[in-house]
This record gives sequence, structure tokens and C-alpha cells, in this order.
Amino acid sequence: MSDTDSFVDEVNEELRRDRFYGLLRRYGWIAVVVILGIVGAAAFNEYRKAQAVAAAQAFGDSIMTALEGDTSADRAAALQGLSTDNALSDAVLQFLVSGELAEDGDIAGATEALRGIAANNDVALMYRQLAQFKMLTLNKETMSADERRVGFEALAAPNVPLRLLAEEQIALIDVETGEVDAAIERFNAILNNEEATPGLQQRAVQVIVALGKEPDLGPLTDSQ
Repeated sequence: MSDTDSFVDEVNEELRRDRFYGLLRRYGWIAVVVILGIVGAAAFNEYRKAQAVAAAQAFGDSIMTALEGDTSADRAAALQGLSTDNALSDAVLQFLVSGELAEDGDIAGATEALRGIAANNDVALMYRQLAQFKMLTLNKETMSADERRVGFEALAAPNVPLRLLAEEQIALIDVETGEVDAAIERFNAILNNEEATPGLQQRAVQVIVALGKEPDLGPLTDSQ
């Protein structure tokens, strides 16, 4: 490389450096604003997370305080006096209220609390289905077998998390209405369903034996 080429390269390098610093002086504030925005957004997100955690802890503490009441009526009243700021928290609160009212013998009040959950489309479907399930079991004495069967059949549909529990309730309705063979068939199906919990399988065996039949252990026997 000649001295001339070297000189030209040095000049070009100086020009590029001058141009860069010129652009930096002119537009550098934009980079500063962007950086401050990123830092500010991160700080705000952390603040929001901290606020959410604090609110959840406060809500949990208020529930624990309400549940310290001496009677179920006292606990229900204390729970009903609490406020929530989102649908999930409200659903949790109403489940607790329903449980305390049911324990106090107020089935109508317990059912009303559950009905509010079941009708709230802002609550996840699983919680709405659980509320429906609990309403059906709570109102066994006031609803006919046919009404309860229709309700549980809706919850026994494929892909519903409560499907097997709903099947158990339908089998018990079969026993209640004298359809013993249908009940045993349904209990055996539950017993041999790989998704059934040990507790559910044990209850199925107990009912089948109580009805004077031998449980069909099927694959369960083979796996032991």
C-alpha cells in the first residue's frame, strides 16, 4: 500500500468517526429515551408484580381471619363481608361462603353462592363446572333423580375434568332408582378406568360389594 492510499484511508476513517459523533450528538437523546423507557417499564412491571403479591397475601390473610369465627354462620358472614378485585378471587371466596352456609344448613344460600360462580363467564370453565357439580350434590333432597341425572350427564361428557365423579353420581342415582344392573356396570367401568383415582376406585368396589356382586377388577388384577 502506498503512502497516498494510507493517507486516504486515514482521512476516510476520520470522516466516518466525525459523522458518527455528529449523528450521536444529534440523535443520541433517542437512545437515552429508549434505554430509560426500557428501564422504566421493567421497574413498573416489578412494581405491579409486587403489588399483586401483596394484594394476594392480604386477601389470603383476610380469608384466614374470617375462618376463625366460632360458628359456620359467623364464618359465612365474615367471608361475605370481604371484597375481591378479580373473578378468580371472587370464585374462591364464593366456594368458601357456600361451604360454610351448607354446613350451617342454609342450602338455599349455599346454592345461590355457587350459582353466581356457575353463571360468571369471566371464571374459568373448570370452576363453573365444579360449581354446577356442587349444586347438584347439595340439592339431592330437593331435586328429582331425573333432574340430577340430566345435570350430571352434562358433566360426564368427554374432556370434562369432573367426568368420572359425575359418572359415580349417576351410578348412585341408578342405585337410588332401583337400576342396580346399570349401576354395577357403571361402577365397573369407573373401576377399570385408568384415569380413576384410588379413592374413587375404592368407593366403586365398596358399592359393588354392598350390592351383593363381585367387582370386575379386569386390568387391575393383571397389573398387580
